Amino acid sequence: MKNRGGATGGVVYSTELGRMCPDCSQAIAKCTCKKNLAVVAPTDGFVRVSRETKGRGGKGVTLVKGLPLDHDELSDLGKALKAACGAGGTTKDGIITIQGDHRELVMDALKQQGWKVKAAGG
Repeated sequence: MKNRGGATGGVVYSTELGRMCPDCSQAIAKCTCKKNLAVVAPTDGFVRVSRETKGRGGKGVTLVKGLPLDHDELSDLGKALKAACGAGGTTKDGIITIQGDHRELVMDALKQQGWKVKAAGG
């Protein structure tokens, strides 16, 4: 059996606990090593809202970058913004993506929550 990606060969699934973290051997929900690695990237204090179509077949999305929040807080804010826009989207790698061009609506919602917001891009 080969080691993948430096894994130590620990348990990765338990019928009792479900998926397991290969690094700390805890259930994914109780993983301690991933939470410690979740470092919030430093920002200049501005949240940048932009529109992008690259790689999406010409369909535009609204991107929200520069929020100094951890994964859970970012996910909750993403849900609130998607609900305010009435659109779908995702939150990953520190970026909230909302389907469609909702820059003005997102900027207004973020300003009401006290964030300093800038429009980025064209």
